[in-house]
Amino acid sequence: MKILVLNGPNLNLLGKREPGIYGSQTLEDIMDAVVTRGKDLGVAVETFQSNEEGTLVTRLQECSGRYDGVILNPAGYTHTSVALRDAVLACDVPCVEVHLSNPHQREEFRHRSFTAGACVGQISGFGGTSYLLALQGLLELLK
Repeated sequence: MKILVLNGPNLNLLGKREPGIYGSQTLEDIMDAVVTRGKDLGVAVETFQSNEEGTLVTRLQECSGRYDGVILNPAGYTHTSVALRDAVLACDVPCVEVHLSNPHQREEFRHRSFTAGACVGQISGFGGTSYLLALQGLLELLK
């Protein structure tokens, strides 16, 4: 089994960017934990981050036949990208949306996710642990 963890814009700045909201862990720290958990569970986990919407869309389009599932943190594109939503629907593999913070506790414009409705589930508000919970849920779904 193979899972893709796809991360959107500015997540490469984790650990430096607004640590009061996003915590002090770097994206590398979080991805290392997810890859390790995957190995413990006998699952290959590949990670990818891009600040470019089109690059994220292309990675989603390439998922069918390559991955069994996707964990997606669309970051700022959550609230703006119809293109990412359409790519999630087109990728033909189950996708779980993840957020480090709880968008519903933040500014009102963050309360709406364009991508959540295209995903099988959404986990938010648990910092880096959100990714581990998403992996667990996705694997349960895929059994």
